[in-house]
Amino acid sequence: MRLVDRAAQETREDRLFAPYGMRSGRSRGRRHPEPEDALRTCYQRDRDRIIHSSSFRRLEYKTQVFVNHEGDNYRTRLTHSLEGAQIGRSVARALGLNEELTECLVLGHDLGHTPFGHSGERMMDELMREHGGFEHNAQTLRILELLEERYPGFPGLNLTWEVREGIIKHQQDSDARAPAEYAPGESPTLEAQLVDFVDEIAYNNHDIDDGLASRMFSAEAIRSVALFREAHDEALAEGIDERIMRHQVVRRIINRCIRDLLEATRRNIEGARVQSVEDVRRAGRRLVGYSDDMAGRVRELKEFLFKNMYRHYRVVRMGDKAGRILRDLFESYVAEPLQLPPHHQSRIERDGLYRAVCDYIAGMTDRFALDEHRKLFDPLVRV
Repeated sequence: MRLVDRAAQETREDRLFAPYGMRSGRSRGRRHPEPEDALRTCYQRDRDRIIHSSSFRRLEYKTQVFVNHEGDNYRTRLTHSLEGAQIGRSVARALGLNEELTECLVLGHDLGHTPFGHSGERMMDELMREHGGFEHNAQTLRILELLEERYPGFPGLNLTWEVREGIIKHQQDSDARAPAEYAPGESPTLEAQLVDFVDEIAYNNHDIDDGLASRMFSAEAIRSVALFREAHDEALAEGIDERIMRHQVVRRIINRCIRDLLEATRRNIEGARVQSVEDVRRAGRRLVGYSDDMAGRVRELKEFLFKNMYRHYRVVRMGDKAGRILRDLFESYVAEPLQLPPHHQSRIERDGLYRAVCDYIAGMTDRFALDEHRKLFDPLVRV
């Protein structure tokens, strides 16, 4: 077996990356020291640890917009993460950034989501309001640093500092609020700054696809949105078959968003005279972003989806139902902690009752939460 030549790896990254792309050899390392892997860079290793985690596998049965039982063809948290990672790799490569770090961040950024999507997160934050609150990015970091248990020498996955920093700081307004360990007030790597945008490109466009497929809105209705209308007109002019029309429209919108993101980000980097990762961190502002024109178009699309999809009566009904399910589970476990599995009971002394219950529920899939609710509240269901 041929082992990785570190010098050759560094030479390869210097050849492929822009000066401001994060080199694996310059990582600040792991919280718990480990020998370097013989075959992979540190960010490849982090990506693989995320993919092999229990939390990543459970994304298959966690809601993006539609709950799992509503249909096999709609996106889940898992497919969303895969689509986002694919877009992230493409954008990172075009900008001369570290594809592996970008992929790792996008694959891992949603691990902390509760069952039932944002409805579940809102309910969990309400239930935990007097006990430290709940926020899915903070929960993702908690999973990566503590809750995943796979190694004898340390808790969590022991990922590199840049991955952990990117998870907690990828959102636009998160720099100043980061924990002290993660350089609050300092911008993260460009790879981390990409996450919010490739995430948004993925979910906006797959929600167009799923919204049209589910008939929550029609192509005629969403033609009020400039991004869709222009892409739709192009496809109509080419005589695209109606069966594949929505897929071709979504493809065109994704390409437009990516091209604008690349061009605007390059202008920002040049304008800030950035020549290194350190320059990125000291820039005093985020450098990844759309042009003003595209930002307005994306905002219009998001407003349409919010009104016509996320607030559609079918989604609202399921969200309201989901909130009641999570409240019932939470109150039941808090009232009688012996209903928790033994491993989660053992965490109460360390983390407190409310946080231990929160961690357990947040890690559930949609279908597990539904089954657990039936077991606890339906006397005819065997526990």
